[in-house]
Amino acid sequence: MNDLYVVTGAGPVGWTVAEQLAGQGNRVRVLTRSGSGPEHPLVERLTVDVQDASQVRDAFAGATAVFHCIHGSSYTADAWRAELPRAEQTVLAAAAGAGAVVVFPESLYSYSEPDRPMTEAGPRTAQGGKRGVRTELLRARDASPANTVTVVAGDFFGPRVRNSHGGERMVSPVLAGKKLWVIASTDQPHSFTYVPDLAAAMIRAAQMPALWNKVWHAPTGPAVTQRQLATAFTEAGGAAAPKLGAIPGWALRAMGVFSKDLRELAETLYQFDKPFVMDSAASQAALDLRPTPLPEAAAATAAWWRAQG
Repeated sequence: MNDLYVVTGAGPVGWTVAEQLAGQGNRVRVLTRSGSGPEHPLVERLTVDVQDASQVRDAFAGATAVFHCIHGSSYTADAWRAELPRAEQTVLAAAAGAGAVVVFPESLYSYSEPDRPMTEAGPRTAQGGKRGVRTELLRARDASPANTVTVVAGDFFGPRVRNSHGGERMVSPVLAGKKLWVIASTDQPHSFTYVPDLAAAMIRAAQMPALWNKVWHAPTGPAVTQRQLATAFTEAGGAAAPKLGAIPGWALRAMGVFSKDLRELAETLYQFDKPFVMDSAASQAALDLRPTPLPEAAAATAAWWRAQG
């Protein structure tokens, strides 16, 4: 194929998007500050700072689509507000000049009515903190002259996913037979998205112009509790049933008085002390994709973690 696809960032989402694109026979250019990314004959890895407009313009030359997969340098509203809007504006301007569509992975943070199942048609007007930053980013994409597609996912899990509620904090201890501490509740339903399903949806959306300039949901299986997700990992990894404990919200908030990281984490308590459910049925129909069954996704995740030693 002659199409060139550009991926910014080589975290779990960017890496997986690049791998899937190359696996389909596409040319891929991965842009990171470190020059990292998958090793593949069709993957070109460049050292580029996405805040540098001239570097980005040069790197986007000839691109059909750009998958913008960077994240903030820290999990704080201050870092997100200082870094992400500028980077997105640089990417959007360069993509518009190149005639490329920009595909964004997105979280559920901007949804302003999370107490009910969240759909593509739901309001995304949340304010304050990290939630407000995500709302502002969505508005800026709508206002851009570039074509865009936003693909929303729940909390990530899957190979290479480390800094996530379904990542290293969960998989490592349960596979090792240690007690797992989760926030708020072990038994409230919560939507978790398998990263390869998110990557597949982003790629499919980029290739379907009729879906551009809209928000879609990554194919995501039925909501599960943190206990159910941990159990899926132990069953897939051949480990004993997980031992779980929950850190109540009041305790996390109290600890947040002394820890900025815990204060930032406490901002997401609303996602775990009551049902936090996304519905991807409309997107699955539009994209003609289905979520990977949980046992299969958990097996691939556990195998990747086992391989890390």
